[in-house]
Amino acid sequence: MFFYYLDLAWRSIKKTPMLSALMIMAISIGIGITITTLNIYKMMSTNPAGEKSSQLFAVQLWSQGPDAWDRFDQQITYQDGMNLLKSDIPSLQTPMFRTGGAVQTEDPAFLPVLQSRVRVTNNDFFPLFGLEFQYGQAWDDSVDKDARYEVVLTDELNKTLFAGQNSVGKTIYFNAKPYQVVGVLKPWAPSPNYYDLNNGAFGNVDTLFVPYSLAPIEEYGSWGNTNGWNYESINNYAQRLTSEKHWTQFWVQLDTPEQVAEYRQWVRQYIEQQKKLGRFSSPKADVQLSDIDQWLAINKVVPEDNKVLVGLSALFLIVCLVNMLGLLLSKFLRRAPEIGVRRAIGASQGQIFAQHMVEVSLMGLFGGLLGLAWAWGSLALLTKKFQLEASITHLDASMWLIAPVIAIFAAIVAGIYPAWRVCTTNPSVYLKSQ
Repeated sequence: MFFYYLDLAWRSIKKTPMLSALMIMAISIGIGITITTLNIYKMMSTNPAGEKSSQLFAVQLWSQGPDAWDRFDQQITYQDGMNLLKSDIPSLQTPMFRTGGAVQTEDPAFLPVLQSRVRVTNNDFFPLFGLEFQYGQAWDDSVDKDARYEVVLTDELNKTLFAGQNSVGKTIYFNAKPYQVVGVLKPWAPSPNYYDLNNGAFGNVDTLFVPYSLAPIEEYGSWGNTNGWNYESINNYAQRLTSEKHWTQFWVQLDTPEQVAEYRQWVRQYIEQQKKLGRFSSPKADVQLSDIDQWLAINKVVPEDNKVLVGLSALFLIVCLVNMLGLLLSKFLRRAPEIGVRRAIGASQGQIFAQHMVEVSLMGLFGGLLGLAWAWGSLALLTKKFQLEASITHLDASMWLIAPVIAIFAAIVAGIYPAWRVCTTNPSVYLKSQ
């Protein structure tokens, strides 16, 4: 019976091509705008850590004085990061900060390439955030204690420097210093870049990783944010390392609630020790452990404006459906004489209603597919004309299912009243006119 109704629906659409096209266009525009805003919202609010999201915690310390900012800072001092590494409670833990510089190979014909996303970190960074290697591996634990000039490349940078070949064992130059490549990562591009949100949540990810133990030796500059709550005269890098400036991030992996509680207590004991040294002078001095969802919320990765836009697009879709309702009512009532004849020869109200629901569902499907095309074009325009990040404007695969479902459901809602009107009309009126 369904296929019979489907055949009738297709014939009905072909009988009134202009009217049907107007209805399909109306719902497609509403779906296109809704899917565009919904896609951006979904891409911005996605938790890229997956199953580990409840086990990864950003460590925040209230180390500033009583007259400084009244919140936990996103970052901590270098000295606090080094001290926190002494805890053996976390399964994994990593301090880090962003730097940059010129990278080149041993080939004299290869011009230096500026890399603005270089991550200074330890080897726990890779298993903690779930990075996988296609060649080699991370530097071993000994490098985090006794610095050696070793690096890990991303797949993207490896393609730039070595045409994607296995470069493990080869030498690159970072800021004119030779480093040995020990590993090359598989493609990795978390969106948002949750582990360091200082310079934006979306965009290019890190391309080069160097050992944290080299920081005091090479005196890497911070290419991220540096926050200070009091005046300090810093004349050299050693003073920067012991200053109260906040410029490093610290993440830990805590697998159980008991581990979380134990680690929080350990950090609080550390804070008490530091108070005896004249640090952490604020009465609010404490630690905050934020999992991924909390971290994204704290940093307002998804602006409130995006939620408002999703709501407004839904209202626009409703306006489109109201227009479609009027057009459906006009179309269905025009066919009332035909429906009256079918009722007279035995078709029930339920069958007439079902036939019209199949018809509006078919128009909804067409509108949903056309709406996907509108959404794809809109996202491409936002990328090209307004320089939005491709990681945000990429049409998510789930939208290919969501769009038709929303469109069909919306079309059915719009079609209920017109279908009810025509199937409850007294057929005798039209039989007499015949």
